[in-house]
Amino acid sequence: MNFLSQGTMRFGELHRAMPNIRQGYLTQQLRELEKDGIVHREVYKEVPPKVEYSLTKIGKEFLPVTQAMSVWGEKYIELLKETFNEDTLEKKK
Repeated sequence: MNFLSQGTMRFGELHRAMPNIRQGYLTQQLRELEKDGIVHREVYKEVPPKVEYSLTKIGKEFLPVTQAMSVWGEKYIELLKETFNEDTLEKKK
């Protein structure tokens, strides 16, 4: 969703923005987000076919939630690193 917050993107653009994600998994996630009304999929009747993805109104309204979750996740990862480093240091004593 973060990439789509910047505007409409084609599938290839999304996939290049996330090179570590499998194509099939990205397709699956986009379909689920479309089904849930978060993402809009626009198919143009061209040869070759052109498909663009964008956030719906509700998808845009949900962005602050995902951004807050991302910030929380980063803080939690740091906490885990500190916790496990402390545990590792204590075991070495």
